[in-house]
Amino acid sequence: MSKNQNNVRNAWVLFLGGLLLLGSQIGLAQSKAVSLDRVVAIVDKDVVLESELNARKQTILERLRGQYQELPPEDVLNKQILEQLIIERIELGLAERYDIKVDESEIDQAIGRVLQKNQITLAQLEVDLQRQGLTLAGLRKQMRSELTISHLQQGIVNSRIKVTDQDINNFLASSDGKYATSPDYHIGHILIAVSSSADAEAVAEAEKKANDIYQKLQSGSDFSQMAISFSNDQAALQGGDIGWRKLAQLPELFGNQMANLSAGQVSKPFRSGAGFHILKNIEQRGGGAQMIDQTHARHILVKTSEIMDDAQARQKLVDLKARIEKGEDFAKLARENSEDTGSMLSGGDLGWSTPGMFVPEFEEAMANTSPGSISRPFKSQFGWHILQVIERRKEDMSDKVKRNQAANVLRSRRFDEEFQLWLTQIREEAYVEIKL
Repeated sequence: MSKNQNNVRNAWVLFLGGLLLLGSQIGLAQSKAVSLDRVVAIVDKDVVLESELNARKQTILERLRGQYQELPPEDVLNKQILEQLIIERIELGLAERYDIKVDESEIDQAIGRVLQKNQITLAQLEVDLQRQGLTLAGLRKQMRSELTISHLQQGIVNSRIKVTDQDINNFLASSDGKYATSPDYHIGHILIAVSSSADAEAVAEAEKKANDIYQKLQSGSDFSQMAISFSNDQAALQGGDIGWRKLAQLPELFGNQMANLSAGQVSKPFRSGAGFHILKNIEQRGGGAQMIDQTHARHILVKTSEIMDDAQARQKLVDLKARIEKGEDFAKLARENSEDTGSMLSGGDLGWSTPGMFVPEFEEAMANTSPGSISRPFKSQFGWHILQVIERRKEDMSDKVKRNQAANVLRSRRFDEEFQLWLTQIREEAYVEIKL
């Protein structure tokens, strides 16, 4: 099992290895004994079959033969693969208990990644599957299992990781934290080289040349073109572009200059042992004010059901919108009609939100609705909505962005350890009977 937090295993390989291959031949002309697939492990209310073990082993052996000359003994391999299958069974059982479901669009995206990685079309994929007696439906089923397990791991393990305000404060105060949350600079560099043996006249000439370049840059000359034409740095032919760097990755002399440059600004020429330098802050990620667009909105949600289809839900919201536009109170109607239990008691008020907090359909409707206006009814995965944008603002989220960044770093560092602890726990708590 992968322990990476962004864990989505290669669905194509796992499909070929993990799909159940139950084979039985029934003679129509004569009665013959049929050997049934043997159960090699009982896991809670599920089983692992010998055919699954053999199929997974075959795939793993093919991979190992391409990497190693000496393979592990068969009994060791069987034990490891069986344990892998047992853990997967336990995880799928937990996912069912927690009602974790994978949307069809997510499977479509996973298949798209398989096609892109292998540079084939969907039709070619289906042909490849047919050659091996497999189907696209079977691939989708296996992908659903893999994505379900991934969602379970992310959700459960992350919920077990606690990051306190004090943890964040300590991290930000550390040199490691300052480095991790410091800005990234996209840097341009022009060097007018000076030999270590150069006399005063040669140094003065190089300094004058650097100052002339600086004045031309201040007058609007293109930095890249000037670097190509005059710089002695190895990145000259790339327009002086030396890529993204953190200040801690730069020589102290460079770092002191970059710290004082806003995005788009160019430094005055400065001297080092190699000559005269001019730096440009081409662009910057992080640092400074992080002005985020925020929206204050409220909404009314109507869910579809056996007694409320899409047309009826939409019409109900059309009627409510008309009543509000005629002067009825939005908050009162939200308390009486909204099925969003999280906001209905507060009149549908969602508070201030930042981009990405809501599902795409809601974000789009909110972005296209002017302050004071009410949107048309629209549908999301939760049901039908109307929303009203109360007001918009720009908020400096610099400190919050930095603290969120620090919290994410800490969670990422703790994920692997917590993941292993969780796997051990669910394995110990499950009923497993091995029959191999």
